[in-house]
Amino acid sequence: MTIYEQTDAWIDAHFDEQVRFLQELIRVPTDTPPGNNAPHAARTAALLHDMGIEAEQHPVPAHEVRACGLESVTNLVVRRKYGPGRTVLLNAHGDVVPPGDGWTKDPYGGVVESGRVYGRAAAVSKCDFSTYTFATRALEAVAKPAKGSVELLFTYDEEFGGEVGPAWLLKHKIIHPDLMIAAGFSYQVITAHNGCLQMEVTVHGKMAHAAIPDSGVDAMQAAVAILNTLYAQNTLYQSITSQVEGINHPYLNVGLIEGGTNTNVVPGRVSFKLDRRMIPEENPAEVEATLRKLIQDTAATRPGVSVDVKRILLANAMRPLPGNAPLVQAIQKHGEQVFGEPIPALGTPLYTDVRIFCEAGIPGVIYGAGPRTVLESHAKRADERLELDDLRRATKVIARALHDLLAA
Repeated sequence: MTIYEQTDAWIDAHFDEQVRFLQELIRVPTDTPPGNNAPHAARTAALLHDMGIEAEQHPVPAHEVRACGLESVTNLVVRRKYGPGRTVLLNAHGDVVPPGDGWTKDPYGGVVESGRVYGRAAAVSKCDFSTYTFATRALEAVAKPAKGSVELLFTYDEEFGGEVGPAWLLKHKIIHPDLMIAAGFSYQVITAHNGCLQMEVTVHGKMAHAAIPDSGVDAMQAAVAILNTLYAQNTLYQSITSQVEGINHPYLNVGLIEGGTNTNVVPGRVSFKLDRRMIPEENPAEVEATLRKLIQDTAATRPGVSVDVKRILLANAMRPLPGNAPLVQAIQKHGEQVFGEPIPALGTPLYTDVRIFCEAGIPGVIYGAGPRTVLESHAKRADERLELDDLRRATKVIARALHDLLAA
């Protein structure tokens, strides 16, 4: 048997243990918001300890966590040094959006049924806590590397921009790898992704009794006018195309709206939150300035209306660094062997923490356990799930790729 076949066999022999590990991770909720995620880090560290793996726990000061809109964050770093050579870091995030409605399975049950594991973060991205941990264990058990290092990084603020996760750890020089791989969500190797701008818009009018509406200023009607202006942009965005394969055009979504006090009261305040995805070719400052002007100009056409616009999040697009070639080549080579089909390298309309590493000059790609396409996983939807066979195969690809990367 080749070293790769021996590694595959180790993963097969320990796969039931790997699935149980993932189930335990799913069973500790990490809804973000509210973002009380330190308990999950503590549980993960305990599970790793039971495997003989010690994780450094790096709690972020409470005031910094609150400033990002979260309640608690403890980042975990596992360092496995084998000898001189490059350090390859594997990063997955444990924070998730709340489950929402429509589930037929317990979102925090980790139920295994018909070859799938169900639960919030089963596919994005607690699965890759499991992928990366067991790939590293397989590498050590079989290949016994004598060069380089592997670091596992488990963070808890990807949904809120990564500022108290990877960015905080890089700022404090706790990590500085040579190459990195981040949690994936499909068969492809992702080398670029969209940027994301999130804003909160608050429209102020004047409350009044619904029987005498002329005595007030209807913030809802003004908000509707602003929303119509914003939604009209989506038609214009379709004419702006990206040159990155896998990314089409910019788009805008309004995901949350609230306002008013009662059905018989003219609403005096309405707020909504928007999400603007930016293709890699766009300038984030120009995008934000344009949106602010559209909002302010539309509000100005409504007498008595004022508007506040606050930026919630700005995540730059990920642009590939030339140094990512060893990562892409290793994953494509072993992905094709394990999956039996070519593994393309392309972009995605999602955004991730990898951009933070690339901005620091650290080449990175996105790859981990996931289905053929992200839609198949039900990520951020009811009944999120992961095919266990995809988990097994992705773990083999990562273990094989690590062997090549460290030996090079």
